[in-house]
Amino acid sequence: MELVLILRWVHIVGATVLLGTGAGIAFFMLIAHQTKDAKIIAHVAGTVVIADIVFTATAVILQPISGAWLAVETGWKLSEGWILVSLALYVFVGVFWLPVVWIQLKMRNLAREADQNLQELPPQYFRLFRIWLTCGFPAFLAVMTILWLMVARPSF
Repeated sequence: MELVLILRWVHIVGATVLLGTGAGIAFFMLIAHQTKDAKIIAHVAGTVVIADIVFTATAVILQPISGAWLAVETGWKLSEGWILVSLALYVFVGVFWLPVVWIQLKMRNLAREADQNLQELPPQYFRLFRIWLTCGFPAFLAVMTILWLMVARPSF
């Protein structure tokens, strides 16, 4: 099988994992949050943290590697406008994603503690949830833009 085809496949799968895992995590966290049930939130947040580590982190590492390799193999210059904008947006997404991972861990821990102590979720949980949700919108839009750039490869 041709190397470029394999690299394209790996890169597309990685992009799909990033978008799909991100959207799935956001959906399940939002649904769990709406219950206001510490036990449910603790369980879902625990699963979300694992998904972020296993799927998102792996894709985050592989995407720039497969993308750079694909660019070299196809003859695209890494200085092309659409690649530079994609890379800048990738860093932008990372700036939002890293705090979100920490926030998810903290929300999970707060929900576990509330569940174990048979208490309601503390105000800190709700504050963190608002920050988590606020960080998700620009990151999601940036990922969607990166995907568009990958497909359209506009000249700047």
